[in-house]
Amino acid sequence: MPGPARRLVCDWGTTHLRAWTLDAAGEVIARLDLPRGVGGLAPGEAERVFHAEVQIPLGAAGLPALLCGMVGSTLGWRTVPYLACPAGAEDLAAGMAEAAPGVRIVPGLRGEGPLGAPDVMRGEETQILGWLAMDPARGLGDHVLCLPGTHAKWVQVSQGRIVRFVTAMTGELFALLMTHSVLRAGVQPDDRAAFAAGLAAAGDGDALAARLFTARSRVVAGGAPADSTAAFVSGLLIGAEVAAVPALLGASAPKVTLLGEARLCGLYAQALTHHQISAEICDGEAAVLAGLAQLGDIR
Repeated sequence: MPGPARRLVCDWGTTHLRAWTLDAAGEVIARLDLPRGVGGLAPGEAERVFHAEVQIPLGAAGLPALLCGMVGSTLGWRTVPYLACPAGAEDLAAGMAEAAPGVRIVPGLRGEGPLGAPDVMRGEETQILGWLAMDPARGLGDHVLCLPGTHAKWVQVSQGRIVRFVTAMTGELFALLMTHSVLRAGVQPDDRAAFAAGLAAAGDGDALAARLFTARSRVVAGGAPADSTAAFVSGLLIGAEVAAVPALLGASAPKVTLLGEARLCGLYAQALTHHQISAEICDGEAAVLAGLAQLGDIR
């Protein structure tokens, strides 16, 4: 049985807010999942929303709170500067900033991208640290992780520290194509054959703009059903990402750990298998909770 609530933790992103109260052992007492991402808040509104819609409903007004994600960006409650890679748990704990009495925000990370321009993350660093904390053996050696999502992150971890990462806007590109392009489709059917065809059409990930047009030509000239377009485009985009992006890290691995929501991770696992790379799927919520609990324990 969980004990009394001792801490409030929150993963506050651009579109969603997830919050949990935890006992002293890190077990979940209560949770909230709200469509109240910082991207939809007015300037200066975050503190009111946190108090009225998170602390009060969870009965957590008197608990110490730790937040991660875009809440620490220019869109959020308080801008918390990015830390430079390589970075580990101690670095992130030292870089946390106080947004209000008893409320701290985890910093994001920045690193050099593949073309020399900076790359950044907020929230994923806490999931990665949580994944490391869940098994001490993961703190040894080198690992490659992928965190699928609107802006997917491919991350190299070495000796328990986040060394470098690359961002792919695959999820956002998919959403734009499905709503604002000639490929637009009203639904995303679970069409495994069309998804697999998209993976095959992705090739080595090059000439993406030309490959994308086959999503239309296969329907208007090839007889493919129109309602298979979304699954085909999903396979093509994810396939192109898996084929091309990991090499930008400058690290190769026989296995990639996928960290996130089960369905989306399953699609990435299929794409990795297509390229003869094994995949391990880990739950993103469990990882972010472990990361927030670990950071909250570091003084």
